[in-house]
Amino acid sequence: MPTILVADDDANIRELVCLFLRNDGFATVEAADGKEALAIYTSTQVDLVVLDIMMPIMDGWTLCKELRRANPDLPLLMLTARGETWEKVKGFELGADDYLTKPFDPLELSVRVKALLKRFRIGSTQKIQFGNVILDRQTYKVMRGTESLTLPLKEFELLYKLAGTPGQVYTRVQLIDQIWGIDYAGDDRTIDVHIKRLRERFATTADFRIETVRGLGYRLEVHE
Repeated sequence: MPTILVADDDANIRELVCLFLRNDGFATVEAADGKEALAIYTSTQVDLVVLDIMMPIMDGWTLCKELRRANPDLPLLMLTARGETWEKVKGFELGADDYLTKPFDPLELSVRVKALLKRFRIGSTQKIQFGNVILDRQTYKVMRGTESLTLPLKEFELLYKLAGTPGQVYTRVQLIDQIWGIDYAGDDRTIDVHIKRLRERFATTADFRIETVRGLGYRLEVHE
């Protein structure tokens, strides 16, 4: 069964989160601060981390950054007591995959955890399929039904990144860093240009849609 690491300095919150996760069949381990969470992660097999922002010794921002540095593919769900847009943006830029605002509905927590684990399994493959569209990262080919498409490299990488974790919001900064590299000196609006081109190429494709999340970035939604 998947193991979830829950990092929060509030013992009552940890107990509540772990209780609901265990009831859903997950194993849980707990940490009272970011430093303890990082130590547990290095010695325990962890499949996903639920982390609070405001913690002593090492806060959630730093923990998120360190975990993402250690494992680029580890699903991270950030808990925040406030819902300001800047906090969400900062969390995404540091590597969080999703966020939940306190007080939260335990059912929503469970749904988000399951969705992140599902996204991770999709994102860990070299071939992604949704509907009639197949993205093959080994050949950099796109199949749309029986039609084979060849995209410019950056467009393919951008589409593959978004499709690998459907529903996840990526900021422009994240996409620039992960696709163009942290040394890229150009305008981050290049993302908007590439998104526009992808939308135009797949305008008649009903299998997915690239959505703009105002104030945050972009996400790809798959249509079942």
